Amino acid sequence: MQPNTMQLADIENAKSLVALFLQRADQIGAAPFLTAKTGGDWTSISYSEAAKQVCLLAQQLVRMGLKPGDRVVIVSENRPEWCIADLAIMAAGCITTPAYTTNTEGDHRHILDDSGARAVFVSNAKLAEPLFKAMMRSGHAEHVIAIDPIGAEQTGSFHLHDWAGLVEGDAAEARAAVDARVAGVTRDDIACIIYTSGTSGSPRGVMLHHGAILHNCMAAGEVLAQDFGWEQERFLSFLPLSHALEHTAGLFLPIGLGADIWFAEGLDKLSSNLEEAQPTFMIVVPRMFELLRGKIIKQVEKRGGFAAYLLHKAMGLGERKIAGKHALGDIPISWLLDFTLRPKVKQNFGGRIKALVSGGAPLNPEVGGFFQAMGLTMLQGYGQTETAPVIACNFPSAGIKLDTVGPPLRGVDVKIADDGEILVRGECVMKGYWQNQEATQAALPGEWLHTGDIGHLDDRGRIQITDRKKDIIVNDKGDNIAPQKLEGMLTLQPEIAQVMVSGDKRPYMVALIVPDAEWMKQWARENGMKADLAELKDNAEFRAAIKAAIDKTNKELSVLEKVRKFVVADEPFSVENNQMTPTLKIRRPYIREQYGERLDALY
Repeated sequence: MQPNTMQLADIENAKSLVALFLQRADQIGAAPFLTAKTGGDWTSISYSEAAKQVCLLAQQLVRMGLKPGDRVVIVSENRPEWCIADLAIMAAGCITTPAYTTNTEGDHRHILDDSGARAVFVSNAKLAEPLFKAMMRSGHAEHVIAIDPIGAEQTGSFHLHDWAGLVEGDAAEARAAVDARVAGVTRDDIACIIYTSGTSGSPRGVMLHHGAILHNCMAAGEVLAQDFGWEQERFLSFLPLSHALEHTAGLFLPIGLGADIWFAEGLDKLSSNLEEAQPTFMIVVPRMFELLRGKIIKQVEKRGGFAAYLLHKAMGLGERKIAGKHALGDIPISWLLDFTLRPKVKQNFGGRIKALVSGGAPLNPEVGGFFQAMGLTMLQGYGQTETAPVIACNFPSAGIKLDTVGPPLRGVDVKIADDGEILVRGECVMKGYWQNQEATQAALPGEWLHTGDIGHLDDRGRIQITDRKKDIIVNDKGDNIAPQKLEGMLTLQPEIAQVMVSGDKRPYMVALIVPDAEWMKQWARENGMKADLAELKDNAEFRAAIKAAIDKTNKELSVLEKVRKFVVADEPFSVENNQMTPTLKIRRPYIREQYGERLDALY
């Protein structure tokens, strides 16, 4: 039996996520599992060492009085301890409840109150500050485990524990206790409650069972085995582990493969981390690929000459591939790129990358086509937190078509409702929303999950998504317009960083534009002005430059879709101003709350 087949069988037959991890640790104990930079050097924790810490920590949670089914929150940046805490919580029979590091005091309080969490893991003093304020008002959590020393002089109503003191003791005794406990866990038991980041309204707690995540890992593992094979794979973890996609595909899929996970240090060091880690797979949201595309284009254009010529040819090649067209010179151009530009671009990603995986939001086909033209395999996945999360994915043997998200994974049934909504059925579907029967009934009125996404299946069974059901704009003539398509095309212009289009019940489309910061600095310098958005946004010449960028996009749009007027935003959309989710999707209701009057004044 080949290693791929054996590992897939392990995932398929596993009764729980912890059981799978402990099995993998017993098989490849000395292999590196979690690798992070400490003191300037990359340091690894092996599978066996991680298993030891998981079991010791689980027993300490039990000694604190936590019972099976109790919820335990994790507030931490991506790091080895996040993964160990997650596994330990499940090994104690409890339910992991991740929280974003960008959460405000109010966000934390909502999760603490809604979940009734009895304990919290927090990584450092900075993240502890808003968390502790929320805990004082919530009163549910009794224990806090500090990964790094916090040094609190007074903790109030909860007990503060130091991580280092909880991962020591009799490892054999702890492992035996965990084995006995895990033996009673089934695929149907709840593993985690992941709160949706929420583009509108309060986050809802999605109850995901062990089988849902295992099913995702099994189906994704089959795709990798079939199209890429695997041997000593390495994932670079960048997307927050509190996000369902990274939690499943960035933690438990690597465990299933026996892979090594390296933790990126942040956006500012992503480029150097890619070159140092040399990952074989990386999962990122589309906005990051847009930024990386822009950075590569600027680097090559700055060199000019033959490099810029090759870039232009490569981009044309990518555009034709998306359109399903071919030109006479495509084969020799592709051959030339193989020996010139492509190796350099691949080296920017570490040189070993097998596939870049995009998820969490729609990927503009032009962005995907760019990376394909650069010789990198781009896989766009589709899913929701409610499906643990992957529903479908592009992969080579299914025929990668970047305006689709590929066919459903094995074991996932998809059908299209009469109104175009995508419905999903399978083990990957959630149990429901925690303590929210009304929302559960709306999403799961029967055996099919109503995704809220509109789309259709192409002639090869690949899903093509047109928009979110609730986001579709209906103009004053009753025509349907998909805003995400327009926004994706507009942000491809170098002048535009972010955009929200509007036009519901109106005669034409308008837009709220956030100019690209680098472009704005360059424009200001060339025009002898200060690079201050507050001063520039009403400047006629500055607005004319943005209008020219919009007009370029309008040439590719239908009459109904063309953006006729625009306003410039006061500041970028961000998580901090509540206008973006932690996974960089825009929050339309919150943006409209601030800019609605200005947008309405354009009519």
